[in-house]
Amino acid sequence: MNILKIISAAALLILGSGHAYADGDLPTKFLNQGTIGNTRHNLTQRQTSGGGPSGSNMDPYRNNYEEVCVYCHTPHGAATSVSLPLWNRTMKATTYTTYSQLGTTTLTQPVSQPGINSLSCLSCHDGQTAVDSIINMPGSGRYQASQETSQDLVFLNAWNNVGTDATVHGGLKLGECLYCHVPNGFVGAGAPDFTVAEIGTDLRNDHPVGIVYPPTNGPGTDFNTPAGVKGTARYFDLNGNSAMDSGDVRLYDTGGLVKVECASCHDPHGVPSAGPGTTFKPTFLRVTNTGSALCLTCHVK
Repeated sequence: MNILKIISAAALLILGSGHAYADGDLPTKFLNQGTIGNTRHNLTQRQTSGGGPSGSNMDPYRNNYEEVCVYCHTPHGAATSVSLPLWNRTMKATTYTTYSQLGTTTLTQPVSQPGINSLSCLSCHDGQTAVDSIINMPGSGRYQASQETSQDLVFLNAWNNVGTDATVHGGLKLGECLYCHVPNGFVGAGAPDFTVAEIGTDLRNDHPVGIVYPPTNGPGTDFNTPAGVKGTARYFDLNGNSAMDSGDVRLYDTGGLVKVECASCHDPHGVPSAGPGTTFKPTFLRVTNTGSALCLTCHVK
């Protein structure tokens, strides 16, 4: 029997007792300091500083590759179909529902499908792909080119390590990762609420991505002008050092159109709040939004 069906049956028996057993929105056990290994983006579920969540409860639902970076990057055998640094995640062809389909009259700029600097995030957060679906597993002979665009469960099942190997490869959506990671999740799992991270394929209730930044900006307009250029990015030099730092909001030039993407406001590796050694800004933001500081980086209101 599928292990998810076994869990579902057990949950029904418990919930049928009439008691509330939800784990609720538990705080993270990660330190959120120093390195991505101390954040929830460490999909091995092992803090690099030691301690933290055991991961053994998670191992049947996603492969523990025992390396933090490998869930997104690989030094060899990287994807050739996307322009992302040493990219190692499966990226399915997905059509998203965008603000252009909302029928709003207040949106003045065109919106396209998400660009590559959003698709990298959505490759997990849209829930269409298992969080452990990578192209090149650690070790030799564990590479499959077709994994770039199509998730092959037989390939993922071939991984083995000293721990418990995954028999189910969960995506960030209801019925999979969000079977336990919801306020009314499986009893005793100790799973924090991840529903805020479940973006799905309907993007109309989030800040638009793939939206063109107004080319007319600066004094007298509703938008600030980026201060610097680095490669295909335009960045707001928030600390005035003439360099694009991880804490700088940025825009991405995609074929001559400068756009807002997920990575404009979020750094998946974490940004310290007040310099090295301090806690990362919540939800991987580049700029905290206290007093709408993040919004006012781009918007003049």
